[in-house]
Amino acid sequence: MLHTDHFIHATILASTGTDSSMPQPSRLNNLLKYRAMSICVFARGAAFAIGNKDPASSSSFPSALYHPFRPWPTAATDTVSKVLVKDPIVDIQYHMGPVLTSAIRVYIIWYGAWKISQKSIIRDFLASISAPASVPCPSVRQWWSTVQTYTDQTGANISASIVVAGEHEDRNYSHGKLLSRLSVQEVIRSALAENQGTLPVNTKGGLYMVLTSEDVMMQDYCRAVCGFHYFTFPAKVGYTLPYAWIGNSGKSCPEVCAFPFAIPAFMGESFAPLKSPNNDIGVDGMVSVIGHELAEISSNPLINAWYAGKDPSAPFEIADLCEGMYGYGAGGGYPGDVPTSTYGASYNVHGVRGRKFLVQWLWNADMNSCQGPV
Repeated sequence: MLHTDHFIHATILASTGTDSSMPQPSRLNNLLKYRAMSICVFARGAAFAIGNKDPASSSSFPSALYHPFRPWPTAATDTVSKVLVKDPIVDIQYHMGPVLTSAIRVYIIWYGAWKISQKSIIRDFLASISAPASVPCPSVRQWWSTVQTYTDQTGANISASIVVAGEHEDRNYSHGKLLSRLSVQEVIRSALAENQGTLPVNTKGGLYMVLTSEDVMMQDYCRAVCGFHYFTFPAKVGYTLPYAWIGNSGKSCPEVCAFPFAIPAFMGESFAPLKSPNNDIGVDGMVSVIGHELAEISSNPLINAWYAGKDPSAPFEIADLCEGMYGYGAGGGYPGDVPTSTYGASYNVHGVRGRKFLVQWLWNADMNSCQGPV
């Protein structure tokens, strides 16, 4: 069974125990990274204190000012919950596989028809992960530091360096407008230089990202998946390469895969859609899915590193555990409290070139909670 993630109903969490200790030697390094990530919190001071109105009582540890949302019910409500875990610990474990600790080199395959403006939004988001510290807080770089708290068995953290190392254009839909989980690997194979494509083979730090335009459909798209990651089969591609697929849902199912910039009809007037920060609902929705897949492919590239649950073919990974959470108070279909720009657009992180993005929170194993920059 192929691994899929970014499921539509990923709020159903897995819990297999109560031991939250990290099975590797770098908890101190992780906490230091957490402290670094929270530098924006300190800069803003007590204005972001949650449940603590007395600044004098706050310690220097970030959790005194920043209490991440926990996606499980309280004791008063867990008797009626059928979908959220009742155990206050999510048992995410390290399964001794590799994570992406070397500089991550992303190779983009633009499949189908793409506008220059759409490519620019996605390129800027990827560039923002390794952007200079001068980018305003909260930043994409700060958001990525949660991913960096994860390590391999040597204690090496996931890389802070992500660069777009190559791009391939597949404007002619080489494998049609209806793709499957296997045919997307053929798309990658065709994009390699050794097969008359333009991309190199990089088995050390290479990450191949197939981005399909809004007129392309994928197996299970909209119904059960908005994006997924896995690794290529040598029999199919010739190499084992970590890859991800993400589609532009602008014309197919924005109410599912570009939520909360579009909402399902059944929600009616109970929730107004948010305004997208870059004026492109499909691509702004894609950005969060790209972030979701990047976080998981970095921490679980071969489906044998970081995940919760006992079934590696259907793991709950570090982004699955926080699906749909973008700010404080998220839950029950509500994305949480997020800032709005001068033009009324919703976002929660700043990027390069003045860009703003809305990205979902990620699971922090040290804190046992979903975590996002503030």
